[in-house]
Amino acid sequence: MPFGFQITSRRNNIELMKEQLVPSLNKLGWNSFFQQAFEQAHAVGTIPARIVRGNYRGFHVCSQHGDLEVKLSGKLLRGGREGIHRPAVGDRVLVEPDFSQQKGVIQAILPRISKFSRKVAGQRAEEQVIATNIDTVFIVSSLEGGRSLSLRRIERYLTLAWNSGAVPVIVLNKTDLCPDISSAVEEVEAVSPGVSIYAVSGKDNTGLESLKKYILEGCTVAFLGSSGAGKSTLINALLGYNRQMTGAVKTSDHTGRHTTTRRELILLPEGGIVIDTPGMRELQMWGDDSGLESCFQDIEVLSRQCRFRDCNHDTEKGCAVTEALRTGELDLARFESYRKLQGEINHVSSMNMYGARQHEKMKWKKISKLSKEINRED
Repeated sequence: MPFGFQITSRRNNIELMKEQLVPSLNKLGWNSFFQQAFEQAHAVGTIPARIVRGNYRGFHVCSQHGDLEVKLSGKLLRGGREGIHRPAVGDRVLVEPDFSQQKGVIQAILPRISKFSRKVAGQRAEEQVIATNIDTVFIVSSLEGGRSLSLRRIERYLTLAWNSGAVPVIVLNKTDLCPDISSAVEEVEAVSPGVSIYAVSGKDNTGLESLKKYILEGCTVAFLGSSGAGKSTLINALLGYNRQMTGAVKTSDHTGRHTTTRRELILLPEGGIVIDTPGMRELQMWGDDSGLESCFQDIEVLSRQCRFRDCNHDTEKGCAVTEALRTGELDLARFESYRKLQGEINHVSSMNMYGARQHEKMKWKKISKLSKEINRED
């Protein structure tokens, strides 16, 4: 065989491998909803892409034409200062590409079908979007013991997950370190009505088949949970190789050291999409109380049996909730968790309403000032 033909064949094979590595729109989770939004945007000269990772400096996106390093357009940068959302991992964006430099500019952000958010740390009533356009939320908890398996924290995650618009699934990891798996699962079942629960081991690769049925081609699953729960270990097991090093768990309280330092979208070999996230120390409430109603269905059912519609479940006569607490039908710790999360949601709502009133007040103050200046000139 001529030497030149060998070189040509090798080059063709390399190009073919590159084409196979570039995902199709379907593998990136593209569907009719995003196609319609793309057509309505009328953004000439742009291509659809998906945010893989990013920070304030820029973003890395994946498209059917390959990966690009991109930045926000001036319009989006100005809009971000005015409160319009910035892109988050999982977002669909319209990019004006420069393929020669493997770079581009984000010109628009397409509507989201779901988003998992929390309130930012501190006193500000501001939303932090963790991941968007997700179909399923894997809430990962460790069966190792200590603070790793907290029923109250699971309730908090579930409330936010139901608010996100995605379907929550509880993944109890590290069955290899749990002496009584059945009892642990029963405890979690008591606080998660209607939610699927799977006990697995990322280290031993056991129970992973039950998770794979959610990670189909074009479907996006976000892994959320505390540090040390084993999110990255599970993703490594699903990938079939160690994408990143995983850290040891502290023996004092069985909490983990942060090994994942950024949110990142990953394409699995079989076609599914996962989003890895760092462990979250703070998980403050954001959104309305619809997620609370879904998470605490048992309390909502009891509330509808109270004599008064506006019952505070405190000292009112004919309160079904206080009666359930008295008989032991309703666990006191669960009810206190419900009241705590409800209080946080109401507090954030009040802060948002106050901020909206202040914004409206400042807007009309500027209009009034401008009007007086115009009248003075006349």
